[in-house]
Amino acid sequence: MRKVSSVCDYFIIASGTSTTQVRAIADNIIKKLKERNERLWHTEGAREALWIVLDYGDSVAHIFLDETRRFYDLERLWGDAPQERFKESKSRRPAPAKKKKKGRSKI
Repeated sequence: MRKVSSVCDYFIIASGTSTTQVRAIADNIIKKLKERNERLWHTEGAREALWIVLDYGDSVAHIFLDETRRFYDLERLWGDAPQERFKESKSRRPAPAKKKKKGRSKI
């Protein structure tokens, strides 16, 4: 965004399939950045969770409900800015706990 806007250096755009998921994504961003002592300057939209904006000064995160993201289409609006896309990695399930063998234990 640096080259096309003075608003911020980075836009992070993400989306969820439900308002619960949108809130969870925003909450996780807030939590992780707080652990790094990053200051959240302003937030909007958390109550409705159709579009939550988290303003960290140089970086602004936009977390959308899928249909809201398609409607506003920020990627097209800011199309002159360089874009980097990330795909969600498949979650790794933890390995099942090993069952203890029956028998006598050695002391």
